[in-house]
Amino acid sequence: MEPIITIRNLSKKYGEKVALNNINLDVYPGQIIGYIGPNGAGKSTTVKILAGIIQDYEGDVQVAGINLAENVLEVKKKIGYIPELPEMYDLLTPREYLTFIGKLFHLSDDIITSRIERMLDSFGLTDNIDQRMDSFSKGMRQKVLITSGLLHNPQIVIMDEPLSGLDANAVILVKELLQVLKAEGRTIFYCSHMMDVVERVSDRIVLIDKGTIVADGTIEELRKDSSDSLEKIFAKLTLSEDSGIKAGSFASVFRDEPENTSTSHE
Repeated sequence: MEPIITIRNLSKKYGEKVALNNINLDVYPGQIIGYIGPNGAGKSTTVKILAGIIQDYEGDVQVAGINLAENVLEVKKKIGYIPELPEMYDLLTPREYLTFIGKLFHLSDDIITSRIERMLDSFGLTDNIDQRMDSFSKGMRQKVLITSGLLHNPQIVIMDEPLSGLDANAVILVKELLQVLKAEGRTIFYCSHMMDVVERVSDRIVLIDKGTIVADGTIEELRKDSSDSLEKIFAKLTLSEDSGIKAGSFASVFRDEPENTSTSHE
């Protein structure tokens, strides 16, 4: 099977800071890739490059056989991007906002209307479809954001903390949706700090640290005959010091203080 995403020697700097250092990665159709790493490891930079948001990088990226640097607009048509921090037009209603997104992808009016109504109904937002989004909760906004990323039926879906703010039923729905998309041959690039969710939903886990891939495989391959959770594997590979020691050091700040350090104001 040919990879749907091929990344070769991908590097990116912000001034003198190295965000990505010669990343090489093949992603195949129908895979759910859990892409994880500490803050500042290079996760967001990677997905923003794939989504065509960051275009000044070194290396070669091919998406569905298209060179990203040469034809970023064609690549964007094949990708649904659900960012961690939504930038939405809050004064619009979900119907207005999603119609605008559909028009960007040149969908017909009938398809746009049908998809908006059916997808928002699945999220329980039918009664809010014509309500301005500036009154929405974080979870409601996240549901609209997920819908916007999937509206054009993309081959590749990039999700950055997609469960943020969702209620329990919506979380279950999104997890089930991932499996449906996978079964249909869609490729999911899933970024999250929720290790338990990544461990359950991912076919393959890629761990990045300091701009370099330090682990790549199934959860069984990463365990290497141990029974460690993904959280423990993550900590072993990315922490320079045991987290228990760090927690003890943090708490000792209070134990080491004199009994009364308050200043009297009379």
